[in-house]
Amino acid sequence: MWKSNPAGGPERVVALADGVFAIAITLLVLDFSVPRGLDSSAYHAELRDLASNLGAYVLSLLVLGLFWRDHRRIFGFVERVDGQVITLNLVGLGVAALVPFPPKLIAEYGREPVSVAVYAAAVAALGASHLALLVVLANRPWLRGETAPEEGFLLYGADIAASVVVFALSVPLALAIGPAAMWSWLVLVPVKGLLGRWAMRARGAVTRTSRD
Repeated sequence: MWKSNPAGGPERVVALADGVFAIAITLLVLDFSVPRGLDSSAYHAELRDLASNLGAYVLSLLVLGLFWRDHRRIFGFVERVDGQVITLNLVGLGVAALVPFPPKLIAEYGREPVSVAVYAAAVAALGASHLALLVVLANRPWLRGETAPEEGFLLYGADIAASVVVFALSVPLALAIGPAAMWSWLVLVPVKGLLGRWAMRARGAVTRTSRD
């Protein structure tokens, strides 16, 4: 079997990713400001305008936080990295760095179908980069730890794939029906709940097998 040359441990890759996600989350709040010298009515009007920014901030914080968690979980399996893993990681971090931009479109032009489509495409692309990492690692066991379970790749892959599918499908849906397409994202709540139960049962089965 052909093996790519490992390029070292994953520590620097993980540290770089932590920094990019931290900066991306910080950038989400840069548009939160209220001009000076406003009278009472203008002041309250500015606060009302910030409400849409706050909603976009919460949504994007949740998305970035979940993908940061998934990134940490994926590299928890990794003992060595190679050039392809590093490249896919950089692609994913490049998309993560762009995530703060689409929320601005939703906050300022939320009624435009393209704004929702751009946001959904960015999230789907970020998930796809993580899914590609899992596929590469699944096919290159020499990069993983000896105790890395195959079930873990399957479970994380299914979880990430669900996000990719839902957000990718919402892109044409948004262009067809507009901002109402954002409601389709709620499908992920029961789907991820079911996947979580599947993961708990799988871990329980592994624990019982190890005891036997």
